[in-house]
Amino acid sequence: MKHGFLIYLLFAFCLATNGQETRNILTGDYTELTDTKPVDKEAWDKQPGKPQLSWGSTDVRYSKLNVPSVNKTQRLRISGWKGERVNAQAILWTTNNLEKVSLSVSDLTNGKSVIPASVIRTNFVRYVMTDELNKDGKGGCGHRPVKADWDSSVVADVLDIIKVKDVNARSAQPIWINTWIPENTKPGVYKGTVTVTYNTSSALTLNLEVEVLNRTLPAPKNWAFHLDLWQNPYSVARYHQVPLWSKEHFDAMLPVMKTLADAGQKVITTTIMHKPWNGQTEDHFDSMIFRMKKMDGTWEFRYDVFDKWVNFMMNEVGIDKQINCYTLIPWALRFDYFDQATNRIQFIEAKPGARDKAYEDYWGPFLKDFARHLKSKGWFDKTTIAMDERGLDAMQEAIKVIKNADPDFKISLAGNYHPEIEKDLYDLCLAFGHNFPADVKARRDKEGKISTVYTCCAEALPNTFTFSPPAEATWIGWHAMAGNYDGYLRWAYNSWTKEPLLDSRFRSWAAGDCYIVYPENRSSIRMEKLIEGIQDYEKINILKEEFKNKNNKSKLEKLNTLVSSFTPEGLTKADPTQAVQQARTELNKF
Repeated sequence: MKHGFLIYLLFAFCLATNGQETRNILTGDYTELTDTKPVDKEAWDKQPGKPQLSWGSTDVRYSKLNVPSVNKTQRLRISGWKGERVNAQAILWTTNNLEKVSLSVSDLTNGKSVIPASVIRTNFVRYVMTDELNKDGKGGCGHRPVKADWDSSVVADVLDIIKVKDVNARSAQPIWINTWIPENTKPGVYKGTVTVTYNTSSALTLNLEVEVLNRTLPAPKNWAFHLDLWQNPYSVARYHQVPLWSKEHFDAMLPVMKTLADAGQKVITTTIMHKPWNGQTEDHFDSMIFRMKKMDGTWEFRYDVFDKWVNFMMNEVGIDKQINCYTLIPWALRFDYFDQATNRIQFIEAKPGARDKAYEDYWGPFLKDFARHLKSKGWFDKTTIAMDERGLDAMQEAIKVIKNADPDFKISLAGNYHPEIEKDLYDLCLAFGHNFPADVKARRDKEGKISTVYTCCAEALPNTFTFSPPAEATWIGWHAMAGNYDGYLRWAYNSWTKEPLLDSRFRSWAAGDCYIVYPENRSSIRMEKLIEGIQDYEKINILKEEFKNKNNKSKLEKLNTLVSSFTPEGLTKADPTQAVQQARTELNKF
């Protein structure tokens, strides 16, 4: 029995590392890929010899090799609620080489009140290779093996963790500043400085002001927004070259997953079969469950890996609302198990439906035992059997199998709206552009069910590709509120490409589709802007409740009007960046 389990784990590990070549992990500073796009040399010729530093916009991805287009300013004021994270972006550019550039920020003070520098994060923004696969407005789906057809360039996105770096002559270096306002901060305007030091002793300074408004945003764990970004633990193991599920593996995952928890993530992504999505990522997902068909034809199931992963995410990371288990209907209907009689991994091919008894013979015993195990752990009520983008007929048959195993199993689906099965789905996530009927959404809310929206490679905009305008990520949060969705789903949080810090392009789908954060707990412009939109959703939710309770109809109407344009139709009428900028300014006036 133990021997079989070890063979199964070895099989999984070999598959996970098959075809992966050994390489040096990019730690600390690294050399970015070269941008081959044209450079405006005349603009550089007109620049002064001294390095320049100015505030810029968080909604702009500044070019690495061109003079930034900014109205040079030394003072910036940004506003936020207590408990909110607010972002700023500065830009440094130089005609000469700068050595040992470092960043520092002072405490922000308002009389005797202080926002300590310890809650202010500064990052050098780094450049990653991207493409423009959806420039035709048709989305970024499809296999594109010829990289010459990708119209590639480098783009600002990575928020690096290094504290000191060199900046080459005739280049720009964006700087990201994130201030997480403590919940106990007194309202008022807090002032401080951001300092850029270079060549050992020279320095440039910017003035930063944070206006703290007299409202409070709760901690991310308590946000209403249902965030579901799919995690890929296998990518972390491959990138760091550590054994799957080892201490080293969990140590590497901890800071990455804590960043996700700090974004208000509600869901743990688990996989209960081998290659649920047919191995479409650089690191395919494996089964976290050991299945063995014994000599006598009965089944044995082991949950060691599943339990380890879920316990880690719940107890060490702090994501504990929901466990989604993928999937009974994979892209390829091929299911693995360890066969004791042959001492080998075997596969069966079976379709959901009455005509293929092998499907229920495989899944039925597992689901019954899985329900037993989940109940013993106290996880049953948190768990869903999850499926995505599957056809109605297959879904109906799979639901029968699930309910036959345990009628109380919760089920989730990311896909199209099917009235035939809607009532069977605890967690239903609709593709962008699809809506819940108003009466259905009201009933689902009463029943405590989850109703969200997702984007994928199919949407040209809004999206979170590495070439997407940053404000599109914020727009998504506003859209969730406008469409009366409970939150947002996207695959994937960290299905990293082969060299994710250097090249976000992938053989299928537009660049950045597979991940939104980078290794070693490097965030991204996309991630920070997505969090902005989620925070805005929370703020709107809080204000709506307040205005309803106080019967303040005028303010409620004004707020609803502000939100109402963030629809698919609204994208055709207003630039997403301008729409978000204006709406966020108005939101802080309430």
